[in-house]
Amino acid sequence: MQYGKSALIAMSGGVDSSVAACLMVRDGYRCVGATMRLYRNSDIGLGQYHTCCSQKDMDDAGDVAFQLDIPYEILDFTSAFKEQVIEKFIRVYEEGGTPNPCIDCNRYMKFDKLFAFADQSNLSYIVTGHYARIRYDAASGRYVLSKAADPDKDQSYVLYMLTQEQLKRIRFPLGEMTKAEVRNIARRQGFCNSQKHDSQDICFVPDGDYAGFMERYTGENYPEGDFLDVSGRVAGRHKGAVRYTIGQRKGLGIAAGEPLYVLGKNMADNTVTVGRKELLYHTALTASDVNWISIPEPKEPIRCRAKTRYRQEEQWATVYPESPGRIRVVFDAPQRAVTPGQAVVLYDGGDVVGGGTICSVEA
Repeated sequence: MQYGKSALIAMSGGVDSSVAACLMVRDGYRCVGATMRLYRNSDIGLGQYHTCCSQKDMDDAGDVAFQLDIPYEILDFTSAFKEQVIEKFIRVYEEGGTPNPCIDCNRYMKFDKLFAFADQSNLSYIVTGHYARIRYDAASGRYVLSKAADPDKDQSYVLYMLTQEQLKRIRFPLGEMTKAEVRNIARRQGFCNSQKHDSQDICFVPDGDYAGFMERYTGENYPEGDFLDVSGRVAGRHKGAVRYTIGQRKGLGIAAGEPLYVLGKNMADNTVTVGRKELLYHTALTASDVNWISIPEPKEPIRCRAKTRYRQEEQWATVYPESPGRIRVVFDAPQRAVTPGQAVVLYDGGDVVGGGTICSVEA
């Protein structure tokens, strides 16, 4: 079989990546399945707690690979995942931001590491179960990342960091499909994971208690401190500034005559500022580490839509280039709870223009 029809399938043990592998085999590709071992439960202090990347997931991926009659590998990336994802996650929280580890995992693990393995194995393409689409635009000479056909499953927001060279060699077989269609294929194939639930939490914090995870991992205790109102007066006591995110309302434990929300954090002083909902809105942000996809890095302002959260609807904005890899985004209408550490992703219709990491916001 020709070299050009070969692919490395990133198999998580879930239904999406299993069906992606099935479709590539059906289309005549020489396939190799691979599961990334990113951590062991003992690494994250959760004992036998079931997580993704568990032995059960690897067993499921191996069973599907066996059924498809393709070679299967387990790739140990635990050291790199610890350094580039887990420790960055902790560092961003300790600096007062809100990290997005799924984006870092896509960047450093799913693609950088898998491409290196694919090259060593003489495999042309990387295939994942992401819901997104890629096409080549002959007019611009660029590969374009677009939203999935199923808007409820679209994952283009967490893929904005993909480069032109990577997009050229990535295949997303599920981009034109709905989740129901994917599960139907898995059932017809008799896959063991056809009814497996999707993972919803951060993979290494499956219980959702990220502050508890950080304390177990670092051995540190994040101390209590003061809640402050916008005038700087003490409004109550918090349980550790890292435990709160911008826009949070529940769990503050402050007796007040109106609902209060987290507006900001001062990590040096260990204070959390709270206030009314309307104070959560911001008109502009600055982002760094910007990756451009559908266009080269612009030298003049551009108009597009932007979103700062995974499930947010895109909002009209003007994007001002400030320096290489850095932009200022000014929204037509104020946006709620724009948070440093998260991603801002830019869209032109269904196409991803580019995106970067939010580093500051403006009222």
